[in-house]
Amino acid sequence: MGLRRARGIFKRIVLWGTGVLMLAGIGAFTIAWFRSDNDCATRRATTPRDPMQAITFCDYGTSEVLHLEPIEKPVPNDVQMLIRVRAAALNPLDWHYLRGTPYLMRMSTGLRKPVLTQLGVDFAGTVEAVGKGITRFKAGDDVFGVRNGAFSEYVVAREDRGVVAMPAGVTFEQAASIPVAGVTALQSLRDKGRMRAGEKVLINGASGGVGTFGVQLAKALGAHVTGVCSTRNLEMVRSLGADEVIDYTKEDFAKSGRQFDLIIDNVGTRPLGDFRRVMTPTGRYVMVAGGGPNDGPWIGPFGKVIGALLLSPFIKQEMGMMIGDVTPGDLTLIADLIQQGKVTPVIDRRYPLGEVPAAIAYLEEGHARGKVIITME
Repeated sequence: MGLRRARGIFKRIVLWGTGVLMLAGIGAFTIAWFRSDNDCATRRATTPRDPMQAITFCDYGTSEVLHLEPIEKPVPNDVQMLIRVRAAALNPLDWHYLRGTPYLMRMSTGLRKPVLTQLGVDFAGTVEAVGKGITRFKAGDDVFGVRNGAFSEYVVAREDRGVVAMPAGVTFEQAASIPVAGVTALQSLRDKGRMRAGEKVLINGASGGVGTFGVQLAKALGAHVTGVCSTRNLEMVRSLGADEVIDYTKEDFAKSGRQFDLIIDNVGTRPLGDFRRVMTPTGRYVMVAGGGPNDGPWIGPFGKVIGALLLSPFIKQEMGMMIGDVTPGDLTLIADLIQQGKVTPVIDRRYPLGEVPAAIAYLEEGHARGKVIITME
């Protein structure tokens, strides 16, 4: 009788506890929903005293919600520098922010409306003014790196937060193409993939931003590289140094009989089993986080990532995901390789700042070869 009563009490505790947690979760979500707002209404009701042109968006949506409008030019504080943007580059990250997908990411970007209303991350430009606490840079220095709101005429940045000097001979467009794509490719190979010289590496999606950097960096690190791309990109991927190129419209790499030590998957459209069949018994699979606009809206490409993580403990092959961490050291390393002629950024199209909506729409089609650049001239 005592045991039965104890079970009843325990059951009630669990039920009440679950109910309280659910109510707390619903309450927190409701508060976050109504508090997720931005400064668009206030900003548009005020005439900027020192205006600059920038790409803004006040609601989640497609490229149609983007606008070029005058906003207040930022003023650097004591530990910031004001940088005139000379070129910027698009990444899948940009349309993820624009669409607010997968929805899971809205817990940090704003549930109902985007908290940050300027778009763009990768940039290259010239320092125009520095705060009194800046020691590494001065007005007139050319720099590149990452900063939210890069699709604008000016940004402010700290000298210790993902901004480095441009080497001589590297153009603004080349420098702007490096940060997210170049660093992600490097870290996927060197860090997550632990690539060693002489290994056989497959790069699925070899003609995109990360892929074009990946082919060249893998060759520079001494790998035997096989790239997977469409027919129209075969010669381009070969020209980047790929030892072999597979046309996915004519050949299924999963049935090729080849074996690879490392697979970098920039596409995420194939089942994990297809990759396992062409991996060596101790091979590594790295999925580059990104995904496409047609991925599921709730968790996007992370469903496959979860599958890979659940599978990994039961097999000798390693399967995981990679999200690049842009560091000054890696930015400088890739820029130096460009200066030395060992890596050449592939630039597909250039759009002026006012045509960012068209550039985003083009990138979402999924056929860009290398990088899409935004010019400020």
